Amino acid sequence: MKKLNQYILIVLLAGMVSCTEDFEEINTDPNRIERISPGTLLNPILYGISSFNTSRADAFTFQVMQVALPFPNASGGAHRYDITENAGNSTWNTYYRWLINIKEMREAAIIAQDPNYEAIALTLNAWVYSQLTDSFGEVPMMEASAAEAGILRPKFNTQEEIYSKLFEDLTLANSLFTTTRPMVFGEEILFQNNVNKWRKFCNSLHLRLLLRVSNRPEMNSFAKMAQIIKDPVAYPVFENTAESAILKITGVTPNLSPWGRAIDFTTFKAGSEFFIDKLNELNDPRRAKFFTQARELDGITTIGYKGVTSGYDGPDSQFGFIPSNHNVALVQAPMISLILTYAEVEFIKAELAQRGHLDSAPQIHFENAVKAAMEQWSVTMADGYFENPKAAYDGTLDRIMLQKYIGLYFNDYQQWFEHRRTGLPILPKTEGMLNDQKLPVRFRYPLAVQINNRENYNTAVGRMGADDINTKVWWEK
Repeated sequence: MKKLNQYILIVLLAGMVSCTEDFEEINTDPNRIERISPGTLLNPILYGISSFNTSRADAFTFQVMQVALPFPNASGGAHRYDITENAGNSTWNTYYRWLINIKEMREAAIIAQDPNYEAIALTLNAWVYSQLTDSFGEVPMMEASAAEAGILRPKFNTQEEIYSKLFEDLTLANSLFTTTRPMVFGEEILFQNNVNKWRKFCNSLHLRLLLRVSNRPEMNSFAKMAQIIKDPVAYPVFENTAESAILKITGVTPNLSPWGRAIDFTTFKAGSEFFIDKLNELNDPRRAKFFTQARELDGITTIGYKGVTSGYDGPDSQFGFIPSNHNVALVQAPMISLILTYAEVEFIKAELAQRGHLDSAPQIHFENAVKAAMEQWSVTMADGYFENPKAAYDGTLDRIMLQKYIGLYFNDYQQWFEHRRTGLPILPKTEGMLNDQKLPVRFRYPLAVQINNRENYNTAVGRMGADDINTKVWWEK
């Protein structure tokens, strides 16, 4: 009986092969693209990551960096450093989801023998992995996104390994860009197929990441950054605001605001006293762009720009006024999503010059950076802005980092990352803050990772010290 069953099975399989020999030929749709192009993936990647990052700037960075906070809110919240175990879940899941698409885009570019799209994929991969590793510390990279190869529990890589790979990839990407070759797979939404701008984004990102790890002497960051800056032919970077990596969100489907209802951006929110007072000291024209004016309790009489105390203790009624709030227009399309700007490049140059690694004057780069940081929001610098002693360059890193902090407003996690690198600006501490009034420096790994990739998780945590919001990452000050 067993042999009979085997014979029947063999006959059935033979029949299936016979019947399907020409199945592929018969069922091939001549009007359908058989293989995905790298351009098909590019716009969804750009929009998906940028819109997520913009929403996280509001949901997390604004709070921990004391830019804005929930109001009324008598207890808890990230502005009080009350960070939940799942605070980083969306970051982990979103970035890894898009990294799979970036990997597919690079593979498609290699098959298409298109070096520009391969270079773009390498640049995007470096951008997203830097965000991921700076949020958590060690993360899977070399074995990540490899389920098809049978790797379901990827090993974690150290930050040194990750950054070394990112620098290698960005160097390769810069060499691959070919400005004489057009981008043929449809128009992309960031630079409208301008290969030179993509190359400048690649090298500007290289500067950002070298600066990020500059506290590690073995990375020789400052010398490498100076080499890039001093050779603009081989390593072009952003030279004006118009070249910046700023995604314009048009409001035309599918390029929509991350806020389905703009009112959600302003409901139960307030500007922080710390951030708004800094703008007030500078008499900064960005105040009206970022915030509404505070009002008396009558809800009508305006009283200038006033925020509420970070991590305040006690009842909300203690303030006696209606505080400044977000300007709702910031999230109404057409709007912008900051990725990496010319202003940031000039702040990087200012810091290098201030530290003695560039021959140019740090004041020039500082003033260029501040002006550009206003331009990116379509704000005009007032005449005499730098005549204010609070705004003038005073030779210190503190002054550069204060303006960089303001310049990185709404730029994903960058304010948080840069504060962790430098400790600047010095943020307020209040009795209502938790975590011993210490700024959290990373997200904890998602619970699903702890359960499903336990062995590799334990190895990574053992190297780092603890899966804790106070465990500093490898490059941190």
